[in-house]
Amino acid sequence: MVVLVTGANGQLGQALQALAPKHEDLQFYFAGSQEADITDVDSLRLTFGKIQPDFCINAAAYTAVDKAESEPEKAHTINVAGAKNLAEICKEHGTTLLHISTDFVFDGQKMSPYTEMDQTDPQGVYGLTKLQGELEIQNLLPEHFIVRTSWLYSEYGNNFMKTMIRLAGERDSLGVVDDQKGTPTNANDLADALIKMILSGVKEYGIYHYSNEGEATWYDFAKKIFEVNNITIDLRPIPTSAYPTPAKRPEYSVMDKSKIKKVFGLEIKDWQQSLADNTAKQ
Repeated sequence: MVVLVTGANGQLGQALQALAPKHEDLQFYFAGSQEADITDVDSLRLTFGKIQPDFCINAAAYTAVDKAESEPEKAHTINVAGAKNLAEICKEHGTTLLHISTDFVFDGQKMSPYTEMDQTDPQGVYGLTKLQGELEIQNLLPEHFIVRTSWLYSEYGNNFMKTMIRLAGERDSLGVVDDQKGTPTNANDLADALIKMILSGVKEYGIYHYSNEGEATWYDFAKKIFEVNNITIDLRPIPTSAYPTPAKRPEYSVMDKSKIKKVFGLEIKDWQQSLADNTAKQ
């Protein structure tokens, strides 16, 4: 089976590239925006025509949450129009689409894990454009898996874990928000789950939630990052009000993974264990 990965240079794309050699039964084609620009239908049509993918994992997205507030048109072009383009081209080629979405489609007020059936209510431009992208795919392409994830980190790209380690090398003390709760997700675990979804042959299309297990605040996450990396720093919990940002963050965005575990038989690691394993591997 041929698998096209768009957004191949992002952290999920790089995690998939690292796993690809272990799956000789899948023929991966990794495309950055130069090879397959999801905002350019002609570019996509050319790539799809050349490789004829059975599956497409869309890891391309506008993910700058705060910047999206001042660049709504750019966020819309990539997250909405880009998703629509992919859905249309996938339909033309009989390709199943695995599209990555986000916990930011929720308002963060529920205070118990969000299921796929819960009401969406994004609070900013990023979350809104990701939700609109989901809707475009649902309207155009029956053969889709929309996978919402949260707090993605890895050894690749730019993410919270790498930022914390960098800041610890520059400062003696650090304040990290302690009143937003969610679940850190190792991009390597998400990449592995997506490959298992493809290999399963299961065709129960629709929306799924995937993150690591457990829950944490950003302060909890930072504390564990420093612990597993043997970094000593004066770490202080601070309220969201002490760290204002252009985009509002969900107060609570833990997701219920029951559906994806049941349908695909996935076992999901606790976030603390995954973080420790990821650090030991490097």
